[in-house]
Amino acid sequence: MKRALFIISFYLVLLLSALLPLQQTAAPSPTLPSPRLARASQTPTPTPAPPPETRALWVVRHTMVSPESVRELVRRAKANGFTDLVVQVRGRGDAYYDSQIEPRAEDLARQPINFDPLALAIDEAHLVGIKVHAWINIFLVANIERLPRAKDHLIYKHPDWVMVPRGVAAVAYNLDSKSPEYLERIVEHTRNNRADLEGLFVTPAHPEVKDNLFNIWMDVATKYAVDGLHFDYVRYPNPQFDYSRASIDRFRDEVARNLETGERESLADEFRSDPLVYATKFSERYAKFQRDQVTDLVERIYKGVKKAKPHVVISAAVFANGEDAVRSRFQDWKLWLQKGWLDVVCPMAYTPDTETFRKQMTNAMNNAAGKKVWGGIGAFKQTAEGAIEKIQVGRDLGAQGFILFSYDSSIKVSADINPNGDYLEKVREVLKSDNRALTR
Repeated sequence: MKRALFIISFYLVLLLSALLPLQQTAAPSPTLPSPRLARASQTPTPTPAPPPETRALWVVRHTMVSPESVRELVRRAKANGFTDLVVQVRGRGDAYYDSQIEPRAEDLARQPINFDPLALAIDEAHLVGIKVHAWINIFLVANIERLPRAKDHLIYKHPDWVMVPRGVAAVAYNLDSKSPEYLERIVEHTRNNRADLEGLFVTPAHPEVKDNLFNIWMDVATKYAVDGLHFDYVRYPNPQFDYSRASIDRFRDEVARNLETGERESLADEFRSDPLVYATKFSERYAKFQRDQVTDLVERIYKGVKKAKPHVVISAAVFANGEDAVRSRFQDWKLWLQKGWLDVVCPMAYTPDTETFRKQMTNAMNNAAGKKVWGGIGAFKQTAEGAIEKIQVGRDLGAQGFILFSYDSSIKVSADINPNGDYLEKVREVLKSDNRALTR
């Protein structure tokens, strides 16, 4: 009997030993988290800090005329909390940098030939953590009151590049562009309409103009350690331009190839006495043709610079009224943003009226297509208190920064706007009160 019980017990032990691992595999006991892991899982995810605000200054070329003024610019910008300087290096078809393409600016005549305003601005600004953008005027190439002195200026070398107003187009079309009368006609018309015109412009309808501008941008982008490049005057002056031979002929060829034989021959006959017949008959199409010329250049420059230096920021000063920009200036900046051919748009919302500024900025924000918006504030038109109000509006709307026009006006004493010459210092107080870092 005892022997039988022993045998039974022995086999029961063996059976239990075999079943125990299966039970542990099939039904593991729950593992409790350690107190440290439990506390970590309950810690809320920190809210990301708001992106740094760009606080920029447009710097007109007249500040770039001496080492002392460039160094003073950087000193003031740093002391007052600005992060970016947009310095004008091409004003009127001239160069405030070392260029082999365009003549050295007349303003630099008293400086040693080795003085390079852009290079100095970059060196000085980078030492104190400020970024520098090269501001390049595009189609505006000459003031009208005093024409350029340099005989190698492009208006003398290439008068056929100059935009022609409609008022003298029929006469100009039949003139030799190399004759003195050709440029004189354009200059005279511009002087008689100086209230509406800043000066002489070149036409993007001329392929050589586009090549020239592309080469200028690539020269600056590859030669200098710029943080950005900036479009200005990337537009036509008004709807009365451009009726140069290059523009008229290119449009005529584009239209004629799609016409029926009879209409093509009829228009060709009219064209002999009226060079504007195609632009007049197909006015909406001509407006699109002109917009396309500007847009093609923006696309080409953007892609070219990005291929050479992907990190460089491409920005543009644009008319804040988007409809007027498209209709009257042939500047379709909303399309450029949609296509991704700008990194930053700077609407020139210079109005002193805060509600108008709010509407213009809202329009820009609504059409930014994921790109950055820096509100362009007209410091030359309003007190520091007015500018401060606009800065706050931009912040409320979610703009990524602001840019004052201009540094030069903000340091100039004026009885009505800046009586104590402390414009930037007043703005600085607002920058200090914001919870975003002053530098990046």
